Amino acid sequence: MVSFKIRDVYKIFHNQFRLLYRELIIFIIIKFKFITNKSNPEVNRRNAIKNVLALSALSVAGFSGYKYYSRFKKANIKEIYNYKNLIAELAETIIPQTDTPGAKQANVQDFIINIITNCSSVPEQNTFLDGLDDVQDYCQSNFQKEFVNCSSKQKIDVLQYFEEKSLYKIGILNKINQKLLGQPFFVKLKALTVIGYCNSLQGATEGLAYDYIPGAYQACIPIQPNQKSWATK
Repeated sequence: MVSFKIRDVYKIFHNQFRLLYRELIIFIIIKFKFITNKSNPEVNRRNAIKNVLALSALSVAGFSGYKYYSRFKKANIKEIYNYKNLIAELAETIIPQTDTPGAKQANVQDFIINIITNCSSVPEQNTFLDGLDDVQDYCQSNFQKEFVNCSSKQKIDVLQYFEEKSLYKIGILNKINQKLLGQPFFVKLKALTVIGYCNSLQGATEGLAYDYIPGAYQACIPIQPNQKSWATK
């Protein structure tokens, strides 16, 4: 007898709803072009825009509604420690080691785990855990291996995919989606990576310019070519 995890069933419905949602957006755009066409002068353009925006908002709400409940279920936050290596590789891909330390050397993965575990709401925890699981599934489906074993190019391709997936092309839809469900996984990951790196010892003193005794405050100073951003303000 085949058994399914709740998360597996959820993913099936998630993918189907996302496809339906994209088709609805295409329909809205076509409809908008039709009702604002010069051949229909009796249609007020302002009312047409209002109607399309209202329909867009309702469609996003409908698409997001089925995910709303899953975001508020009790998160098994201890699972995040199983993803520590994955989080480290994701952060390192965002801020790689060059002539300055990368995110992994700055232990950004520990910072991210701490923030998600102790400073995040249940919906944020669920979103992040589901996002990590989605990364693994995507890599297995497309490269037949885990993210940590992918090549540098494959890792970048994965991040680009999830960055594009996290944002809608219409700005107002992003605001509605974020209001209902919070920050998407990749947006949260990238933000925490940057914050964690800039506040780490390696990031602040080697990745950025750090002055132990800043001295007088200067509101406006010239910037030299290739100059590092200041860690102290």
